[in-house]
Amino acid sequence: MSQESFIYSFVARGIMILAEYTEFTGNFPAIAAQCLKRLPSTNNKFTYNCDHHTFNFLVEDGYAYCVVAKDSVGKQISIAFLERVKADFRKRYGGGKADTAIAKSLNKEFGPIMKEHMKYIIDHAEEIEKLLKVKAQVSEVKSIMLENIDKAIDRGENLTVLVDKTETLRSQAQDYKNKGTQLRRKLWYQNMKIKLVVFGILLLLILVIWLSICHGFDCTN
Repeated sequence: MSQESFIYSFVARGIMILAEYTEFTGNFPAIAAQCLKRLPSTNNKFTYNCDHHTFNFLVEDGYAYCVVAKDSVGKQISIAFLERVKADFRKRYGGGKADTAIAKSLNKEFGPIMKEHMKYIIDHAEEIEKLLKVKAQVSEVKSIMLENIDKAIDRGENLTVLVDKTETLRSQAQDYKNKGTQLRRKLWYQNMKIKLVVFGILLLLILVIWLSICHGFDCTN
């Protein structure tokens, strides 16, 4: 995924946009605002297509989270971004500042945060897609096995057979869960590695500036 994959994002309370972020010019904010006014108030996910872009919305508990993405970006990736933004926004402002904030008053605080989340999702898109596939497989296996158990009950199969099938379901679900945990741990290590590299570069720059100003380690002279 390229850095231009996500075009525009906002967080709104009702139809009032509290924070937004974009690095691009265009009519994306206006179109997204019009879509916001037409959204059902029920908790759900919505996606609209317009001019080779998708307008993705996550509505929950009176708040709407939106991201405009190129149509080459998978819907699940866009929703993963919105879930990440929602969790961060609630952690920072939930039950307090978010309920009383006026229009776009959180731009300065939360706009850069949305930019960071965009970059994270773009940089880790491949790992996130793998994790989403694992979750989908877990859900599919669970549905199939529960359906088979229901059919077995209808046919009157004995308890031992049902216990064996249930154990198989548990084992497969555990395998998928382990894969998901490994992927999340890999993402965490990669993120920490990037932070450590940036921190090391900053320390090196500070040292170079110090040496250039003081002509050595002793700055008392």
